[in-house]
Amino acid sequence: MDKKLRIGIIGTGGIAGAHINAYKQIPEVEIVAGADIIPGKARAYLDRNGFPEAKDFESADAMLSACELDAVSVCTYNTQHAVPTIKALEAGCSVLLEKPMCLSVEEALAIREAEQKTGRFVTVGFQPRYDANSRKVKDIVQSGALGKVYYVQTGGGRRRGIPGGTFIDKDKAGVGALADIGCYALDFALNTIGYPKPLTVSAVAYDYFGKNPKYYGDSERFSVDDFSAALIRLEGGITLDFRMSWAMHMDTTGDFLFLGTDAGLKVRQPHYELWGGAWDGPIGSVTLYHDIFGRPTATPVPIDGQEKTNLFYQKVRSFVDAVLNNGPAPIPTSQIIYNSAIIDGIIRSSRSGHEVEIKL
Repeated sequence: MDKKLRIGIIGTGGIAGAHINAYKQIPEVEIVAGADIIPGKARAYLDRNGFPEAKDFESADAMLSACELDAVSVCTYNTQHAVPTIKALEAGCSVLLEKPMCLSVEEALAIREAEQKTGRFVTVGFQPRYDANSRKVKDIVQSGALGKVYYVQTGGGRRRGIPGGTFIDKDKAGVGALADIGCYALDFALNTIGYPKPLTVSAVAYDYFGKNPKYYGDSERFSVDDFSAALIRLEGGITLDFRMSWAMHMDTTGDFLFLGTDAGLKVRQPHYELWGGAWDGPIGSVTLYHDIFGRPTATPVPIDGQEKTNLFYQKVRSFVDAVLNNGPAPIPTSQIIYNSAIIDGIIRSSRSGHEVEIKL
């Protein structure tokens, strides 16, 4: 193509580096601007990544006003996802929004409304969607091989794996393990079964490890959850049993289980002794539990090798292709609204100490 897509980056922290590295591999785009509220940070980021001609700004507003952009990546703090996304849509840009989409139903609906008003789109950054084995799990479930799916258990979690920086700051991250890696587990579960609407949530959240200097060196600054669990009722009589951990005295909170009336599916992650279990990458094994001639049988499902797959690049590549083709969004907000609504419900339920209703 003669004219390249003009891309801007909003928020130039750690995850923005993965975005720009992927964009560098795509000849159809050029990085023309970056914005960050910390003075000098965007300039340093652009120079460090080989874009000295790109313009730097200290606000998304300034960048969107000064530059004619086709699309942006929004890589800001979790609590600051909605505002720049909506402003970018209003400025005529489509948006690659890092996960989680946002932390409240109100923000999710506002993003969706802005998409509909502007005719632009938002795709949300769940790169595990591009994993061949994740797609295979979805294909098995969607084929009807399990019969009616009535119960789904999420699993994984880290034995030790509390990150630092803004991840542990409630004002910036909003929540901890729930939004950092829990949203991946929710997307894997919900996408596999077709993203049914959530109805109610009963949840708990803990911070026993993050606030204990025995386990975490920056415990005085820790203000989010390090473990969350929830029981979620979904449309269609489906129950979702969710749990996610940054730290615990256990190797895993369990496997992913999809229970159906005709068969069940168990999905395991590769074993990581301490840091892992986030469902943001590879799959260890998949087993189908069913009856053959009246006998309970366990059949291993062949899985593909994953060492050659760059899921983050595929995420960015699919976004660029969607912009070039005027949509649709590869991972649409019409689905991820439900993910954000569950996160919202977990936050509200764990704070209130009782089950809450999700209203959309």
